[in-house]
Amino acid sequence: MSLHIGADKGQIAQTVLLPGDPLRAKYIAQNYFDNAHCYNEVRGMLGFTGTYKGQDISVQGSGMGMPSLSIYVNELIDEYQVKTIVRVGTCGSFQEHLGVGQLVIGMAASTDSAINTHIFHGYDFAPCADPLLFTKAVNLASEMNLPYHAGGIVSTDRFYLEDIRYEPKWVEYGLLATDMESSALYTLALRKGVKALSILTVSDNLVTGEFASQEERERSFGQMIDLALAVVH
Repeated sequence: MSLHIGADKGQIAQTVLLPGDPLRAKYIAQNYFDNAHCYNEVRGMLGFTGTYKGQDISVQGSGMGMPSLSIYVNELIDEYQVKTIVRVGTCGSFQEHLGVGQLVIGMAASTDSAINTHIFHGYDFAPCADPLLFTKAVNLASEMNLPYHAGGIVSTDRFYLEDIRYEPKWVEYGLLATDMESSALYTLALRKGVKALSILTVSDNLVTGEFASQEERERSFGQMIDLALAVVH
């Protein structure tokens, strides 16, 4: 049992899906896992373990933002020896051609957060996904005929932006979309020697103003989970 996860040793699989929303964790466990059981209810951040096609797998809510995700990722790795983490969440698209419901496979995650600036004493650090997971996800998405784009993303500290002067730079340099977690996930995974990948669903387009309906979110969310499970199986 760790500070924020109430599981006993051995209750969490070495492979974990990581949605931000704990209710999405519950949804994944109930609809995709066999023999799922809840191992964590601390602070309402639900976690479940079950099997998928005979393989042990867990899903753990991580909350919103890099500080929250970092707590759970640190404890999953240090206290429960998790080896593979795949984030499954939503993102906002920076590119006009990248529409709502499409998938984004994050190759590397830039950030406006000061977390890595502090860690690296002012130097820039470019956290990236595990190359084997990334390559496998791209190949499987093509084989499964899923609408996807693969490339750089950016993780921001702020959901509501007061100053949007910097967004055109993200677009100019070809970044696909923004979330609030992936940069921290990739940084921690690289530091601790585990595998990590973010597979995201576009929930809104910041260029066109398009946003997903509830039906579209549910349909595209299913595609994201199908791909994530195929990658880790």
